[in-house]
Amino acid sequence: MTQRRFWTVLTVGILIAVAAAYLSLTNGTFDMSVLDVIKTLLGIDSRPEHNLVVFEFRLPRIVLGALVGFALGTAGSIIQGVTRNGLADPGILGINAGAGLAVVLFMFLFQGVITVTGWLGVMLMPMFGIAGGLLATAAIYVFAKEKGRLDPQRLILVGIAVASGFGALTMYISLKMNPNDYEMAVVWLAGSLHNANWKFVVTMLPWLLLLPIICLRSYKLDLFQLSEDSQKSVGLHVEREKNIFLLCSIGLVSASVAVSGSIAFIGLIAPHLARQLVGLRHTRLIPVSGLVGMIMVLIGDFIGKTVFAPAELSVGIVVSIIGVPYFVYLLLRTRG
Repeated sequence: MTQRRFWTVLTVGILIAVAAAYLSLTNGTFDMSVLDVIKTLLGIDSRPEHNLVVFEFRLPRIVLGALVGFALGTAGSIIQGVTRNGLADPGILGINAGAGLAVVLFMFLFQGVITVTGWLGVMLMPMFGIAGGLLATAAIYVFAKEKGRLDPQRLILVGIAVASGFGALTMYISLKMNPNDYEMAVVWLAGSLHNANWKFVVTMLPWLLLLPIICLRSYKLDLFQLSEDSQKSVGLHVEREKNIFLLCSIGLVSASVAVSGSIAFIGLIAPHLARQLVGLRHTRLIPVSGLVGMIMVLIGDFIGKTVFAPAELSVGIVVSIIGVPYFVYLLLRTRG
């Protein structure tokens, strides 16, 4: 029955994600009918303006949002599993702050003028973001290790400290920027898919190769819920597995933040919703967490660009509006 429930949830989730993608494709400032979208996708008697809207603006935004949401939901499930803390979130480890600092520094240095052309010019900002995420990771590992082992609770405390420090530096640099760059930095830091393009999508793809590694080892996350002595008694190499899982989640989060900014609460909420749907086993929990994260980003982006039209609200703000009450609910339930 549990396996049947898992496949039912997975199927329904995929259908919801497809429906959200369909709504984003057909609705917006330039509305298109279903027939127009089908003709454009199949290349049958399509119009140049339809090709531009679908292939250059809407489709890359949908694909990038789906990849980022899946990556953040998966990373959140891993971090909560490793730390045994249901309130842990990728942002709490300082990865988002590190990537954010690097991207704001990039905007400050180049001030919107990049002389490099082609792929390298487009990839410079994501490369800065990933480097910033790795820098934050290095700082966390240096300070969180105690007697050669990585303590989960110490990891969270160090992550909060690193995030606060990098956040302060980001604010200082952003105040030194010119008004146009500052506005762009604020929008990006809030989490936005506004600048999505196919090159950003390609940037995400190599990091998704981590997903098979995560799925094949996901059953070991169940053992992390045991006491440390019990983990060792069943033959689990605790520190090695902990490092593998954390590095995989850090790679996914860094790549996501580098192309979409810091979209908060996805890594926190998606695993909780997934646990209510399919239970605690990580072989089922991880893919469903990723799927829930994907749906949240797709729906949040659709709401942000349509409900508040002609203005556009970034997906990070929309998700935060939903996420803050849910976070308070989780805190109250934990206290209870």
